[in-house]
Amino acid sequence: MTAPSAPPARPVPLWNIANILTMVRMVMVPVLVVLAVIHPDSVGGRILVTVVFLLAMLTDLADGHLARSRGLITDFGKIMDPIADKAMTGAALIMLSVWEYVPWWMTVLILVREFGITIMRFTILKYGALPANWAGKAKTVVQTIAITFCLMPFELWWGPARWIGLALVLLAVVLTVWSGLVNLKDGLRLRREALAAPDARP
Repeated sequence: MTAPSAPPARPVPLWNIANILTMVRMVMVPVLVVLAVIHPDSVGGRILVTVVFLLAMLTDLADGHLARSRGLITDFGKIMDPIADKAMTGAALIMLSVWEYVPWWMTVLILVREFGITIMRFTILKYGALPANWAGKAKTVVQTIAITFCLMPFELWWGPARWIGLALVLLAVVLTVWSGLVNLKDGLRLRREALAAPDARP
């Protein structure tokens, strides 16, 4: 007698808690921009902008954990999660440049790297998923710390704090470019190994 076949896996619903948190983060992007436009020199307003940014970063941690721990990974989440991350980081950096706090060249360099590597990840998906590495994690941590410091009104209380913020952003730029090169090397290796596999199709 043949063993009974396993029941088919239940499809993951599109509107699950992980994807909802991702969409909440997307909605928070224009909220941050509007608040930043209205309150560039207000202590209370700047703190509010910082709170919005930090809440968005917390949703990023939460949706990833929930998706993995509860089996809620969907194609929609794979696409929208990194887009939401880059949108929030990019919006914060652009507003810091609009405030004339962070030089535009730093913001542009970070954004080119972030969206460039995201596009590369999508283009090589047919060869395999590019795993996260410690260089990218270090970059994300330093970016978050640098942006948070600059969004807070420290320089309104103490002028030299601006230079500390710029130093943190410069460190984030260095790590962003370096981790981008690491990801590019890993992506090219993944593609090369996939094409060299015996069962690879032309």
